Amino acid sequence: MADGRKAASAGPEQAEPPPRKKSGLGRIVTTVLVLGLAGGGTYVYRTYVADRTPGMPDVNEVTAEAARQQATLVDQEDLRVMQIRAKHESDLAGGGPAAQQARVPRLLTSANGRTLMLPQRRQPYYVAELEKLAGQDFQKQGDGSYLLGVNIMVAAGGKLILQSSTGPLTIRMRSVPGSFASIVSAGGTVKINGSAQNPVRFTSWNDDTRKPDRQVADGRSYIRAIGGDFGMKYTQVSDLGFWSGRTGGVALTGSDRPDSSAERSTGAPPQAVTLPNGSREPTRGNREEVEVNAAGGGGKGVTFHVPAGNLVSGSIDHSTFDGSAYGLFVTASNQTQLTNNTIRNSLVHGVLLHRFAKNATIENTTVTGSRGDGFVLSRGTEGVRVTNCTSEGNGGNGFTLNGQALAEGPSASGESVTSFGGNLVSSSIAKNNRRYGVELLGGDNVAVQNNRISGGDMGIVVREKATRVQIAGNQINRPARQGVVLRDGVTGASVSGNVVTGTETALYLRGSNGTLSGNTVQSAKRHGLTLRGDVTGTSLTGNTLSGAGTSAMDVDGATGKYQNVRNNAKGWHKTAGFWTWIKRIFKPMNVIWAGVFLLVAISMLRSRGAGLRIGRRGAHPYEEQDKLEERPVRLLRRATTGPEQNAEGAAERAGARAGRPARR
Repeated sequence: MADGRKAASAGPEQAEPPPRKKSGLGRIVTTVLVLGLAGGGTYVYRTYVADRTPGMPDVNEVTAEAARQQATLVDQEDLRVMQIRAKHESDLAGGGPAAQQARVPRLLTSANGRTLMLPQRRQPYYVAELEKLAGQDFQKQGDGSYLLGVNIMVAAGGKLILQSSTGPLTIRMRSVPGSFASIVSAGGTVKINGSAQNPVRFTSWNDDTRKPDRQVADGRSYIRAIGGDFGMKYTQVSDLGFWSGRTGGVALTGSDRPDSSAERSTGAPPQAVTLPNGSREPTRGNREEVEVNAAGGGGKGVTFHVPAGNLVSGSIDHSTFDGSAYGLFVTASNQTQLTNNTIRNSLVHGVLLHRFAKNATIENTTVTGSRGDGFVLSRGTEGVRVTNCTSEGNGGNGFTLNGQALAEGPSASGESVTSFGGNLVSSSIAKNNRRYGVELLGGDNVAVQNNRISGGDMGIVVREKATRVQIAGNQINRPARQGVVLRDGVTGASVSGNVVTGTETALYLRGSNGTLSGNTVQSAKRHGLTLRGDVTGTSLTGNTLSGAGTSAMDVDGATGKYQNVRNNAKGWHKTAGFWTWIKRIFKPMNVIWAGVFLLVAISMLRSRGAGLRIGRRGAHPYEEQDKLEERPVRLLRRATTGPEQNAEGAAERAGARAGRPARR
């Protein structure tokens, strides 16, 4: 039996074969694989690591604890303002001694701080009177500045004028952990009148450290107009505001806004009303009210009315804002004018027009270094003109115009489902903003004209189903990826007379339609024009494309019928240099798949080398094994004890001689 097990073995022990050397082809393939991985790694490093320089902190970089704390402080401020207003108005309406007290300046207290109430009267309140009314909470310091340690509120009909004719006026608003001063007008009038020689200065102030308050987590001083009229000129503001727009620094907010509860248009003939700033506004109905069309720009939408007294109006001119949460915040306003201002280093956005800011004018204003966008026209704004402005070095877009509807369907407040528009950005500069030069999000009849845009990721981006957008006469220089972009359902757009220089793809259209005519593309690096998705109804006419790259017009990914006539691509050089080839080929996924295929190829090539290969073509799998040793069969005999055993043994011997097995 032991011999039988040995017969099933593979034969005598063999010596271990020497290690095989790689063939020449195998070494070449391995070298190519290593070089490919190295090239891909270099491309990835250059694209995703080396080219990304650290920038300013993001606008949303705030801890959860600080966010909760600031949100709570905003709620407390809202409660304080409501309580003080309610107390003042109830005292006036009640008559008697309480009404008499409410008609003179007085100090009111609430759970969230003390407030000096300035009620209605014919004469304005001046700085000298504030010294008497506030006492120790508004006193002149040794350096000539004033330290404000109490909240001030100007009631409807009251007027506060802050100015100085003898020299600059500096008001430091006390801002320490747990307590900060504010100036709020509740339907009244605030005028801050400086001059080029004698400006008015506002700053937050920590009298413990004797420095401006730059910690926003515990709240910070702010200035706000709730309805009424607000004016500011030749004023320097620094380090004010926290968390929300209404407490963000200098804020102009209406006391109400148009919504579904406002009176709807009845088709009555237009009438003229006098707004708080003295201007005349065409409107409808018999009340003093302002008409707001939710569609904007001549669109057909729901029209709401809101009393003119509930909207804020005002002007801010020749003023600077540095280090505030929001440089300027405006909402529920009519005919606000922001001119000749400079805004720097805002913690959120530079200028934000939010919800129903109508007919505003923004001119000759510069925003630099904001963590968010430079200029923002958010949903609900219409008829806003932004001209001769500059947005440079901001963390988001240079200009953002959002004309999307306030709701897409039923909502708790019954918001409008139609888009807004009629806004314009013209003759302005967007330079080296981290994201886009100009971004349009939805909206109708919005225009971007004669601007100069340079740097950033993209030049002008239009998306979110915007309609009737006009992009004309802009100069776009060296954005990183694309110049003018229409994508995601834009319809009826007009892109004409623009000059795009030094970007990868100058004109890009995806899933949208419009007319692209008379544009000039210079020094494009990949495509002069690209079409993707359904572009039915698009017209490409009279565009001049020059540069060097894969193709002048990349239309392979486009579907639908479009018109392509009289476009000039003679200045285009279809070429691909070494680095272009490297970037095109050695992309991360390409390198990974190439490595997989190369490993498979190497394994296949090595399997054809010398040595034992089971199942190799043309060779028997056991041809190199030795034959087993042949041995004669030995019979195992049993001991015999009787006649039967002797007969059986004789039969076995006879069978063995005959060459057949014995029967058992």
